[in-house]
Amino acid sequence: MPWWSWILLWLALIAVSLLCYVLLGVRLFRKFMATVRELSAAGERLGHRTHRPERPDDDGESPVKVFGAAVFASPEQMRHDYVTAKASRQEVRRQKRVKRKAERGQPQSLHDIDFS
Repeated sequence: MPWWSWILLWLALIAVSLLCYVLLGVRLFRKFMATVRELSAAGERLGHRTHRPERPDDDGESPVKVFGAAVFASPEQMRHDYVTAKASRQEVRRQKRVKRKAERGQPQSLHDIDFS
């Protein structure tokens, strides 16, 4: 094997390796740009959300909760909110249970009957 064939062989190997590196770089760049586009689109979607301040609803009952307001609220206020929300959920479940049993003609439980 002549000496110049070794030079050609090494040049071909180096060219193929550089070609692989360039193709991998292009692929990596395209994936990076797709990720940036997705993050930008997600930022746009999240950016359009508006935070409403706490104010009474149309019926004037409870204020609208702002996301993250619990961080700055007092523990007593948060405990009160938790207890009232829990009682409200229990009452809704009780009303559904009473309605379901009434529709099926089943006897009502004594603790489900509202005496007031």
